[in-house]
Amino acid sequence: MSQHFDLIVIGAGMDGVAAANKCAAQGWGVAIVDSLPYGGTCALRGCDPKKILRRGAEVIDSARLMRGRGIDDAELSINWADLMKHKHGFTDPVPQNMEDGLSSSGVTTLHGHARFTGHRQLEIDGVRHDADRFLVATGARPRPLNFPGHEHLIDSTDFLDLEELPSRILFVGGGFISFEFAHIAARAGSSPVIVDRGERPLKSFDPDLVELLVDRGREVGIDLHRTTTIVDVQTRDGHYQVTLEHAGAHETIETDLVVHGAGRVAALADLGLDAAGIDWGEHGIHVAEHLQSTTNPAIWAAGDSADTAGMPLTPVAVSEAKVAASNMLKEKTTIPDYAGIPTAVFTIPELARVGMLESEARTAGIDLAVRYSDTSGWYSNYRIGETTAAAKILIDQSTDQIVGGHLLGPEYGELVNTLGLAIKVGLTTRQLKSATAAYPTIGSDLGSML
Repeated sequence: MSQHFDLIVIGAGMDGVAAANKCAAQGWGVAIVDSLPYGGTCALRGCDPKKILRRGAEVIDSARLMRGRGIDDAELSINWADLMKHKHGFTDPVPQNMEDGLSSSGVTTLHGHARFTGHRQLEIDGVRHDADRFLVATGARPRPLNFPGHEHLIDSTDFLDLEELPSRILFVGGGFISFEFAHIAARAGSSPVIVDRGERPLKSFDPDLVELLVDRGREVGIDLHRTTTIVDVQTRDGHYQVTLEHAGAHETIETDLVVHGAGRVAALADLGLDAAGIDWGEHGIHVAEHLQSTTNPAIWAAGDSADTAGMPLTPVAVSEAKVAASNMLKEKTTIPDYAGIPTAVFTIPELARVGMLESEARTAGIDLAVRYSDTSGWYSNYRIGETTAAAKILIDQSTDQIVGGHLLGPEYGELVNTLGLAIKVGLTTRQLKSATAAYPTIGSDLGSML
């Protein structure tokens, strides 16, 4: 039976759910639809389950760092099956809990494949639905690969559901997924290889700190191949033969698993956007700064589904969805604020960034002061035995304000939030240093970094 709504949200991830709840709370008739279990990538197939697995790796790494310093880690190991069970204890209840919460807020919850059939109509598994507005929040999917044998690769979703961890894993791509999973796998007893076609992995992070992280990864058995491409992947005797090309020479590596970590594109191809007159590309629907489609005013987009200046992060997606919902409700054109939003790759230790890279600040002509600190010998890292840690803070000398913060070290994913707040509200380094932090904490290191 056809139904009409004020708003239909396509995608039941954190951003779609936030927008649906916000509009329903104002009395709108709202529906939300997804072909996958409610919860989205972050809660079910990404951020949250990944960090649960990382906790096991953290424990192993922390014990090893304290070897000879009072901790005997000889019998310590990860039980992968039990760690996965722990992960499922979090992820399994999410879809029903989320759907129940939406229903209690008055949102109609739908399941199936949504596809536009007109400017204000779509079908969900053959059933027509009309709405005055649509928010597309369908997230991203792994970027298509074209080398022979690419069909043998698993993606990040599959990795997070592995019942057993193979002893040899090859990761394709030098980004977040490959590095985070490789650091987990290495502590769980696997031998990871990362193949990156570029010279520098993790390109959105400070290159000096990335090199320190690469060295730290090498110490735990992560083998990084730079400027290397995959020629093909073949199966042989239950394993995989991966042929690599570097500087014109070929090399073959045998591995037990090949994981796609070579980037993601907007998951829009199956939505029939052309039928709704929606202009789009692999980076998302083309939207104005206030997140409304440039070609169909009934369409809004957020997160990975929108081609915006925002980073591909769940908190950014949620923020955009809330702005889009507010703009729809109030008929406004408010633009999301992307200032001071931090990001982190949760390797061990983690690598974090907020604001500009050093190269970007210099290109912008900022009167730049670079405060670099090797923090590996500082008390907070000596205490836990960590030997790799550093901070690079970029300061505009004309205003005494932070324009960029780059951190590598244990718990620095928390510390970067303070730098993000400073950038967002315009605090000066003098103001930050005037604050007295609890000691001894990671936060108490900030004054010395500045």
